[in-house]
Amino acid sequence: MIRSTPARMARLAAAAALTAAALALAGCSAAPNADSTAAGDGDTQVLKVAATTTPMPEVVRAAAEAIEAPYSIELVEVADYVQPNTMLAAGELDANFVQHPPFMEDFNAGNNASLVAIEPVYLTVVGTYSSKHDSMEDIPDGGHIVVPQDVSNQSRALQMYAAAGLIKLDPKVDTWEVTVKDVIDNPKNLQFTEVDLMQLNAAYPEADGVFLHGTFARQLGLVPGEDAIAVEQDPQFAVSLVSRNDNQDSPEVKALAKAFHSDEVRAVLEEFDVPAAF
Repeated sequence: MIRSTPARMARLAAAAALTAAALALAGCSAAPNADSTAAGDGDTQVLKVAATTTPMPEVVRAAAEAIEAPYSIELVEVADYVQPNTMLAAGELDANFVQHPPFMEDFNAGNNASLVAIEPVYLTVVGTYSSKHDSMEDIPDGGHIVVPQDVSNQSRALQMYAAAGLIKLDPKVDTWEVTVKDVIDNPKNLQFTEVDLMQLNAAYPEADGVFLHGTFARQLGLVPGEDAIAVEQDPQFAVSLVSRNDNQDSPEVKALAKAFHSDEVRAVLEEFDVPAAF
């Protein structure tokens, strides 16, 4: 387990600042790859696919290498996880690659949208991380716990505390739909703070426990799983290619699905030590 030191805290703060700056610069601008330049020749159909944090953009670029004519892929880099769903629902994108199906379903329910998960691409290792403690049991009375705001990820975080015996959750609520309001027993009086998924890294230095996806853990110099004090990896949360109900069976989306299950994509996942879901 990595312990806090003044020097380490400085490095963590610097890493978080750099990450935030990079995401802010990314904005919602399109970052077309080399293949997209063929869009003007009248023969190639450019498909726009949004992605956010590593390794998502790298996977999209690999799929761009693999996709078959007459299609090419234009990568649209975004700075959060909601904007690409809004853009896709509005028809501004052909697909996105930013989320697992439960997150997509939450978006659909809250926005009267009809996004559809097309293909799972890679599995996510999520965990509870702490710069202060070596185990869940070490978290003290009144400990400060930071969890994601969105239900699909918040439930994953809370289930780890429940599995460790630190809290009890309402058994009448679906396992993957519980939120902090469904905590029915909290003997250590843990203090839960809900923050946006993109802000979780900033909470790591001070919190007693914080939920992190593997991508964000790497940004802090942590090894997904190994440096966590609790781990969860459920296949239903595989990061997936997502499109809309009105284009899910189109030749374009079928070509995307094939490209996202290519050897080129598998090679990128192996490079980032991320388990493929295909």
